[in-house]
Amino acid sequence: MLIEIPAADGTAEALVARPSTGAGPFPGVILYMDAFGLRPRIQDMAQRIADWGYVVLAPNVFYREGTAAELAPESDMSTQEGREAAGAAAFPRVGRLTTDKALPDLAAWVDALGSLGGVAPGPIGVVGYCMGARLAVRTATAHPDAVAACGGFHGGGLATADPDSPHLGLGNARARFVFGHADHDQSMGPDAVARLGEALDAAGLEAVNEIYAGAPHGYSMADTSAFHAEATERHFRELRELLDGTLKA
Repeated sequence: MLIEIPAADGTAEALVARPSTGAGPFPGVILYMDAFGLRPRIQDMAQRIADWGYVVLAPNVFYREGTAAELAPESDMSTQEGREAAGAAAFPRVGRLTTDKALPDLAAWVDALGSLGGVAPGPIGVVGYCMGARLAVRTATAHPDAVAACGGFHGGGLATADPDSPHLGLGNARARFVFGHADHDQSMGPDAVARLGEALDAAGLEAVNEIYAGAPHGYSMADTSAFHAEATERHFRELRELLDGTLKA
């Protein structure tokens, strides 16, 4: 279901997924979408996580640019040409979601999750895909008392030379982290993966930080040409282990 929540610069839509069975309350999880926005694939992924026993909130982080329907991809992304066409519209939005805009939104997403009925009090999990992985890390570093688990999959730009690179805030975090990087990813190459690992170690954080061999950037998105079934299932296994091990332990 879609709900509306107050965010820093207006009203944002968000998907909410709840367990198909069982009596709550359930731990809460924020799912940060990829650049292509809220759409059936994101809803499917949120529901799969929810059915592990979680309430999942997936906000439209591009709400300043339009509604989920207005920003939905218009091309068939299962072809390389269609994915590139969708990216021509989507990728500029990523650049416009600057850190100074994103940070106040993160607080709104955390508050919104906590206000949902059936969400258990206590720590939450966050997970992000592609550019959403950066938002997941920023949530864990900006809200260390709230976030106990953070997953990032085929994320880009997690450990750059920029003064506001997400990895630089890891000293503030208390979460357990799991990263599943895409192979040969120009947005998160081996040097960046190593830099991220060094920052995790320096912060004394429990973390998995691995490259999924043969998996392209965007591997978990079944509605695109980048989909890689084996890597997708691996990511779901590792994500579930992360969430269950921190939020249900």
